[in-house]
Amino acid sequence: MSADRSVIRASAPAVGWWAPLRLLFKGRLNAALSLLSVAVLAWLAVTVIPWGVTHAVFDNNLEACRAARGQGACWGLIGEKWRLILFGRYPFEELWRPLVASVLMVMACLVIARRQWWKLWILLAAVGVVVASVLLMLGGFLGLTPVPTERLGGLSLTLLLAIIGNLMSLPLAVGLALGRCSHLPLIRVVCSTFVEVVRGVPLVTVLFMASFMFPLFLPSGMNPDVLLRVAVGLTIFSAAYQAEVIRGGINSVPRGQLEAAQSLGMGYWLTQGKVVLPQAFRVVVPPLVNSFIALFKDTSLVTIVSLFELFGSLRLALADPEWRPFYVEGFIFVALIYWVFCSAMSKYARGLERDFAVARR
Repeated sequence: MSADRSVIRASAPAVGWWAPLRLLFKGRLNAALSLLSVAVLAWLAVTVIPWGVTHAVFDNNLEACRAARGQGACWGLIGEKWRLILFGRYPFEELWRPLVASVLMVMACLVIARRQWWKLWILLAAVGVVVASVLLMLGGFLGLTPVPTERLGGLSLTLLLAIIGNLMSLPLAVGLALGRCSHLPLIRVVCSTFVEVVRGVPLVTVLFMASFMFPLFLPSGMNPDVLLRVAVGLTIFSAAYQAEVIRGGINSVPRGQLEAAQSLGMGYWLTQGKVVLPQAFRVVVPPLVNSFIALFKDTSLVTIVSLFELFGSLRLALADPEWRPFYVEGFIFVALIYWVFCSAMSKYARGLERDFAVARR
């Protein structure tokens, strides 16, 4: 047996450190792309790294930033305007409230993301934490100073809108998807019309109508808060797209599964909850997370209704004429924040996809 193993080891081809390099230059197209990538990396090392690190200014020194302009980045902009970028125009003495609320909302999302904790009472508790975080930011109880929604902004507002929008849109999307698959013509027509109409207009239109047109149809003296109207608009828009994703997952469930459930005497809602939807969600996790990411980035459009989220707060910070010339550094900082959150959600989706693939085997 040991002799056989030695023969196998002797006959196995030796793989050196150069094996990946041979794959990179295998064929003319791969060689050209590899050389182009090396050239791009060399250009980044020669130009971008010195600009962003070596010759950069990290202090809140406006004169030093002006002196280094064109040669190095001015990261002092972030140090000078971080409060406005991250928390908007929230009162300075109350900044601990949006900070704590943002941490609580992120922790609630992390709890919901754990498959081992997918239990009804845990999900309800996480939703309660999100609601408590919103109330903490708004104040007006337990001695907390009330803060108008117009003062909310920055990263905390982006997280608030994205998390609330996704939490409210997912149940609505499930209902719309089931309605579109219903055998009752009236329900099917209503749900289909709703989805097609919402998907047929841009998000800017939905936000504009929710903020400015919707109050015109309400009774006199009734005017919901602009934050509530924007959250409802984001929820409706996201639910229409998520409904189509979930409907595709529902249609992918084999017909035999439904017939087996009917043969066991299971009713419609029990069949959907125990048989259809669990299998459908295993299929649609990646596109659903893609919808979550899209909604997270679409929150930047609420600036048109005078709510200054992360991107809008950066524009407020750049309204200072002294720091406006260093707008590139501000956009890079905001882009990094978006990238961190979006890449984390993408990695989570890939992990769920692998787990569900193992479960299907």
